[in-house]
Amino acid sequence: MKIIQTDRLNELMTELSFRRESQLDQDESTIKNILTNVRKKGDEAVKSYTLQFDGLDINCPRIPTNQLKIAYESQSDDFIDAMKTAIQNIKRFHEMQASQSYEIKDESKFMGQRVLPIRRVGLYVPGGEALYPSTLLMNVIPAQIAGVNQIAIFTPPQASEEALNSVLAAAYLLGVEEVYQIGGVQAIAVMTYGTQSIERVDKIFGPGNQYVTLAKKMVFGEVGIDMLAGPSEILVLSDETIDSEIVASDLLSQLEHDTSAMAILLTKSEANGKRVVEALKRQIESLTNPSIAEQSFEKGLFVYLYDSLDQAITIINAIGPEHLELLVENANDVFERFINAGTIFIGATTPEALGDYLAGPNHTLPTNGNSRFSSSLGVYDFQKRVNYLNYTKEALDREASQVIKFAEMEGLEAHANAIRRRNGN
Repeated sequence: MKIIQTDRLNELMTELSFRRESQLDQDESTIKNILTNVRKKGDEAVKSYTLQFDGLDINCPRIPTNQLKIAYESQSDDFIDAMKTAIQNIKRFHEMQASQSYEIKDESKFMGQRVLPIRRVGLYVPGGEALYPSTLLMNVIPAQIAGVNQIAIFTPPQASEEALNSVLAAAYLLGVEEVYQIGGVQAIAVMTYGTQSIERVDKIFGPGNQYVTLAKKMVFGEVGIDMLAGPSEILVLSDETIDSEIVASDLLSQLEHDTSAMAILLTKSEANGKRVVEALKRQIESLTNPSIAEQSFEKGLFVYLYDSLDQAITIINAIGPEHLELLVENANDVFERFINAGTIFIGATTPEALGDYLAGPNHTLPTNGNSRFSSSLGVYDFQKRVNYLNYTKEALDREASQVIKFAEMEGLEAHANAIRRRNGN
């Protein structure tokens, strides 16, 4: 592991950009074929792909409502309590986000904007080696606050029904009854096009592997999507005041997500950087299943040195990390200077793991530097806006000549005529 001085920001950004772009370099042909087949053959194609990719022969992918209740009742009291705390915190945070309709009115005209919920959304909850009930909570709660009427959940099927229980329990707790055992690209296809038995959705939410992400990219325009999220990222700004074991544990909390995860340590001291790296190695060895973290440690750990806080702020705002931890003295006094990050975790007693589960802010965040222009998932993502206006004859006559001037300037004669025929000019 090299520890690199960050005196040349351009070189640092080129290195990180190359790594990020490599995650998106995937073959599209297989994905396109799956999308096309599901669009043409519907349920038959879904059944075939489930057998091919998941090894399961499922005739009816929708999970019965009573199974959701059984799953809920199978969970420990401690886990149910944890989910209830998460729900309370997530609701409290997101209730502040709901946009309101408005209207502007005078004696001769009125206009406004209606804020409406999206009618039907689909949520992809990843499966595989791990299941993510937290993903369900972080998406369903803002959707419900927005007023979304229909929420359909798609999650990869498991060989054992019990394996899905944590996700099904979360669905039951939030009152969501439409849950399907469909995963991968075929789930994105079903949400986009529908099948004989499943209605299409208006917008797709939720993370997935690189194939799911690329499928979302390919169907965008035929259906809405939340964002194109890449592998998990964390950047930790650390000084000598924080225990290296704590710094290492927070870096590792992201490295264990995915073999493509990225963890960046920005520290002032080479000695501190070395201590953190050694602590990371020890902590990885202590994991029950270290394989993922070992691979991401080798490929995705970066350690850089900075000279001053001003330099660190410039670097971090250029990178725009998904998760930013400020493990430095006086973090409360400087956090507002960081403007490009999905979420900022301020101080040593605010680990990123809090945000993953139950603190309240959403854990669906922009990656790949996209926090420069986009934001965390919120209630607003589940809403749409419809403008309206009404002019009286008096209002039209008052502004007609100016509209005509615009139309003539742009060479759009029919636009001008549409005004003239109404006001006699």
